[in-house]
Amino acid sequence: MAETLDDFAFTHPLRVRWAELDPQNIVFNANYLMYFDIGLTEYLRALGWRGANGFAAHGTDVFAVNATLDFHAPAGHDDALLIAARIDYLGRSSFRFRMGCFRDGTLLVAGRLTYVNATRDTRRPTPLPEPFIAKILAFERIPPERKPG
Repeated sequence: MAETLDDFAFTHPLRVRWAELDPQNIVFNANYLMYFDIGLTEYLRALGWRGANGFAAHGTDVFAVNATLDFHAPAGHDDALLIAARIDYLGRSSFRFRMGCFRDGTLLVAGRLTYVNATRDTRRPTPLPEPFIAKILAFERIPPERKPG
């Protein structure tokens, strides 16, 4: 199912810069991961969770374990984009962002980014901090899927 802007409680504006284009004069595909990283960082800020520092207060950090992008249409120089982010899955120690890159309400690129919460020293998976889960559940427009148990 294609994402729509209505699926997201959070968006962040970006404008395409000349340096982000490839020889085809469109945004180079890998730059969408950078756009999504900016979006998820701003999502966490809007959530009131200071990214790595928020997890560090609980003795953990999060590590990317999977990234998937689906390309629907290209963006070009000076396009005004909205990067949309939501957490659509909360597991015991992992969570998944659904991302969307939109121009004028049209989905250009959809993404899924999965992170695992782990101890900072051994990088062993550990349960997500309860305050983090509570913030997500209070913030999201569409409740995330939850792993039973």
